[in-house]
Amino acid sequence: MDKPLVSVIMGSDSDLPVMKEALDLLKELEIPYEERIVSAHRTPERMYIFAKEAEERGVQVIIAGAGGAAHLPGMVASLSALPVIGVPIKSKNLQGVDSLHSIVQMPPGIPVATMAINGSKNAGIFAAKILGLKDPGILQRVKDYMEALEDQVEKKAKDLESMGYEAYLNKKF
Repeated sequence: MDKPLVSVIMGSDSDLPVMKEALDLLKELEIPYEERIVSAHRTPERMYIFAKEAEERGVQVIIAGAGGAAHLPGMVASLSALPVIGVPIKSKNLQGVDSLHSIVQMPPGIPVATMAINGSKNAGIFAAKILGLKDPGILQRVKDYMEALEDQVEKKAKDLESMGYEAYLNKKF
């Protein structure tokens, strides 16, 4: 794989099933990426080194998933000038609302673009759109992806309208 343009980081391997959607989307759009486990609380030196060296390694966007206290996206954003996209991971006790609040409530001067709880697929799309500002090939692949989504919805709408809801549900489920 080429030098990564996007770094997808997470606080724990337990976050990987959620973050997989961003990785799959980046792969589909042929955007070079890397994945790392970087815990803000358990490996702060690793996080510090990662954040400080990402830009010189060619990374242009960081997607950071974290649950619970969810400090990873904000801490990385405080250490790097690169855009950081935060993905709150659903937690057991508070269903991810704790993670969402931890990421979205950043102080002035330390912005983190925050996706929905478990919204790593949108984080991947958003990263691709950022990269598409400078890379026409990536921008075209994003446009093609969006067009394919539109085509899927149009097909479903036509099927529902022609079949009626009962037949559509029986076919779909």
